[in-house]
Amino acid sequence: MDGDVRVLITGAAGFVGQHLSRLIIADNDDIELHGTVYSENEFPPQVGIDYHAIDLCDPDATTALMHKLQPQEIYHLAAMASTSESFEHPWRTFEANSRIQMNLLESCKTLSEKPRFLVASSAVVYGPTKPHEQPITEAAPFRPTNAYSLSKITQDMMALQYFYSDGIPTIRARAFNHLGPGQRTSFVAPDFAYQIAKIEVKKQAPVMRVGNLSAARDFTDVRDVARAYMALMKHGEAGTAYNIASNNTYTIQTLLDTLLAFTNTDINVTVDADRLRPVDVSEVRGDYSRLHTHTNWEPLIPFEQSLRELLDDCRQRVQQL
Repeated sequence: MDGDVRVLITGAAGFVGQHLSRLIIADNDDIELHGTVYSENEFPPQVGIDYHAIDLCDPDATTALMHKLQPQEIYHLAAMASTSESFEHPWRTFEANSRIQMNLLESCKTLSEKPRFLVASSAVVYGPTKPHEQPITEAAPFRPTNAYSLSKITQDMMALQYFYSDGIPTIRARAFNHLGPGQRTSFVAPDFAYQIAKIEVKKQAPVMRVGNLSAARDFTDVRDVARAYMALMKHGEAGTAYNIASNNTYTIQTLLDTLLAFTNTDINVTVDADRLRPVDVSEVRGDYSRLHTHTNWEPLIPFEQSLRELLDDCRQRVQQL
């Protein structure tokens, strides 16, 4: 594969990682693509990518893999990504997300060629924003509200530090809410879709349990997010942070109503007290103008299409139960 660009995706078996790897494979003939997973049991059935089972918290193992692969581009997606889990295990979340990235960046310092390094930061770094701050730009202040958001701020600033201190061309991608096929049911859209899919085949009583439906959030299809990562890898300015968003919002009620419109099954909706959480921010909307200016990226997949394909994916999952 002499002459091919060597690309590494950490967390390649994850929600975004699988979509990103498929897009990279489809878009490039001159790529030598590698992906890390935590164990061999996670190897997805994906042709065109070499998987490596590794604990990225191990600095020696991380350095050994980096020296073996000599990647020229790194998409760093591997992380503990659950806000709810971060409340239960705050130190585990913060330590894992910080340690993994530091191990990778320390390894980058020792390579013969410093790779372009895109870190999947998150819009959670902005925390509870105020109405006058909408849409949120990259200049908004950080307001951590839990260990997960604190870990993403640490990853974001760590990437900036290694850009300044070691000249590693890091890019910080702050994605807002994303959704699409393959998403875990711990997030609101796949949770609703999975319940509908189970009700349709009578594996759940015809009652949907929901939480607070009033919040409005900025949703982008996962495949558009993956396209944004690729555009930033190619055209993003090193040392810079970029929002990935749609500059549009939908309430959770609208999300639910859209999913229900895709089924002919009669479903009753009930509010579950255990799912209710305080809504500190009624609306969160992201400004992606910097990303568009630097890469010409814009979201392409409509909200309704994302939800329809997510529901179809959940139907397939339910058939396998």
